[in-house]
Amino acid sequence: MTGAEKTSRTAYRNVRPLQTRWADNDIYGHINNVAYYGFFDTIVNEYLISAGTLDIHDGAVIGLVVETHCNYFTPAAFPDELEGALRVAHIGNSSVRYEIGIFKQGEEAPLAEGHFVHVYVDRASRKPAPLPDALRAALLCLT
Repeated sequence: MTGAEKTSRTAYRNVRPLQTRWADNDIYGHINNVAYYGFFDTIVNEYLISAGTLDIHDGAVIGLVVETHCNYFTPAAFPDELEGALRVAHIGNSSVRYEIGIFKQGEEAPLAEGHFVHVYVDRASRKPAPLPDALRAALLCLT
């Protein structure tokens, strides 16, 4: 595993349940590393949709992933009940760095932690666009 430091669940602002799936397991009997990136994407977008700041069909701006990273500490397997924890580490003019922790339900130490950077762009032109005010406000709740 990695020598990276783990962050306690209390360092995160938003925690949501995650359901593992049978298909998440790999031949080695644990959730495959690629599934964690799916968890990250789900946690971020679920928060933005529930905050009313992401319209996946008609929004003027969309977030494109430009960077990801994950440290894996402890394996999980289906049917473990997990929780995804989210916070915002940096808000720029058109970018956001999300930090995410994946926890077994109710545990304080993460199974994995990582980050995810979105650059927000105009949906049509794909040119960087300033964060809309409502999105910025929702992000500030996670800092």
